[in-house]
Amino acid sequence: MLLWVGLGNPEPGQARHRHNIGFMALDAIARRHGFGPWRSRYKGLVAEGSIGGGKVLLLKPQTYMNASGDSVQPAAAFHKIPPDGITAFHDELDLAPGRIRVKRGGGAAGHNGLRDMDRRLGSPDYWRVRLGIGHPGMKEKVTGHVLGNFAKVDTWLEPMLDAVADAAPLLARGEREAFMTRVALLTQEN
Repeated sequence: MLLWVGLGNPEPGQARHRHNIGFMALDAIARRHGFGPWRSRYKGLVAEGSIGGGKVLLLKPQTYMNASGDSVQPAAAFHKIPPDGITAFHDELDLAPGRIRVKRGGGAAGHNGLRDMDRRLGSPDYWRVRLGIGHPGMKEKVTGHVLGNFAKVDTWLEPMLDAVADAAPLLARGEREAFMTRVALLTQEN
């Protein structure tokens, strides 16, 4: 079983924030691949299904971003999923809007959700799907940008989420380079 974690904040008023793009990605994957209903478990919302021939547990922590590990760690422990079986979908300031990168491990780069996962899992060696939201240009504008809603001009968002959902079987099979390539090709078509 794989554990895919979308990082975000649980308040309904924050649903369209750039910081919640991880939740949005998991919602798109769940819809596309016919996952069961979301239910409360592990201080989060979980949905189970199959992608690429393997079982996947989707988790949206409801602990707020800064305490994401409080949800991820118990889910991973219960299902005996090691760090390399976990993939976190999260917003990334250092990537242009609509771009994605997949990497294993590394630093948190100021992302409090990743920092808390590192702390609670005792390891940074899980996979990350970095979903580009772009940088506002000035450090003092970062908080407002990240905690702001996507705008109507962000026409790249839905095509990127659709592409991530379409390419998810490649990610589930461990074909991470092919996943990134497929997402890039699908988003170029739009």
